[in-house]
Amino acid sequence: MLKELYTAALGMVPQQTRLEVLSNNIANANTVGFKRESAFERSLISAQSNLNNTKGDVEQDDTPTDTFTDYSQGATERTGNQFDFAIDGKKGYFTVEDNDGNQYLTRAGHFTLGSNGKIETPDGLTLIGENGPLFVLQQITGNSIDSSKAITIRVQENGDVFSNDQSIGRLQLTDVENPQTLQRETGSHFSTTDDTITTPIPQAEISIKQGYVENSNVNIIKEMVEMIELQRMFEMGQKVIQTNDGTLDRSIDVGRFG
Repeated sequence: MLKELYTAALGMVPQQTRLEVLSNNIANANTVGFKRESAFERSLISAQSNLNNTKGDVEQDDTPTDTFTDYSQGATERTGNQFDFAIDGKKGYFTVEDNDGNQYLTRAGHFTLGSNGKIETPDGLTLIGENGPLFVLQQITGNSIDSSKAITIRVQENGDVFSNDQSIGRLQLTDVENPQTLQRETGSHFSTTDDTITTPIPQAEISIKQGYVENSNVNIIKEMVEMIELQRMFEMGQKVIQTNDGTLDRSIDVGRFG
């Protein structure tokens, strides 16, 4: 009977992890460039051996569930914002850099003009071009920037960037041989690992759409349906545990007064 309790609990733990992953996907359905996650069983053979009373590695500190990221392309949406860039096609990532020089890869092409004249993400990461950060040309008055001067940003399909028709560089797009080797840092930013192989994308293969952003690849309806199914499966496990718990109580009472 204890085996039935263990089996039910073993089945509920992965379902809880999958529910948490689905909840995070739904919460980021409107996050630009977000890539959905999925959970899967990583120790099915060991789990079966354990249920057959064969020594295995399923009884460990961490759960027998792991996650992977779906790097498929999300739908592009027209915004009309001159600082919004979308990569046309599933190949390639923008490169952004923090104040400590750490670089990240992202498909989130929603940018703004920073106070220092750099093109930045909303959370302050600098967009990197082929020759370093992209500085927008602005009118300098003394030691200050004259923000009253109109700034027009134009990005050609091949990634060349112009500010008021003056070239300020070219976007750096990076291709990743196996995206599953990337490590998620935020919802839409990823860092490379020792197993990641990256290569610069040639200019002839770059395709940028200005005034568009790539939305998340989350299908909200599909996620909701899967969440309902998982909740029902989790409730079934709870009922199995409650039933066996009641049976154990009655068995103890019989043994006590028998």
